[in-house]
Amino acid sequence: MNNKPHKVLIVDDVMQNLLILNEILKNEFSVQMATSGAEALRIAFSAEPPELILLDIMMPEMDGFEVLQKLKSDERTRDIPVSFVTAKSEMDDRMHGFDLGISFYITKPIDPTYVLDVVRKHFVL
Repeated sequence: MNNKPHKVLIVDDVMQNLLILNEILKNEFSVQMATSGAEALRIAFSAEPPELILLDIMMPEMDGFEVLQKLKSDERTRDIPVSFVTAKSEMDDRMHGFDLGISFYITKPIDPTYVLDVVRKHFVL
């Protein structure tokens, strides 16, 4: 049985959001953080990619939709589950995310119990 914690990558350009999500997840998961889409892609394409990505939509330079498209179009990362964690709550944004391949859509402000439950469900803990 593998006792290594599952690897979760959190991507958000706002450090406070990263710290909140890290605090929620750090006791059960190995958490990596990225403050940009480019940094997230570098981590995802590394020799030890995350097993789940929690991705903000609204980021400068490369938004979450573009990051998601790049992840899903590359054979190395297309099977990594991605969930949006975002303040964008419009139905069009949700549907666009699901059309591109997200697993869950989590809206901000973050509900810690819900986030932990969603992440646990990814790994069937």
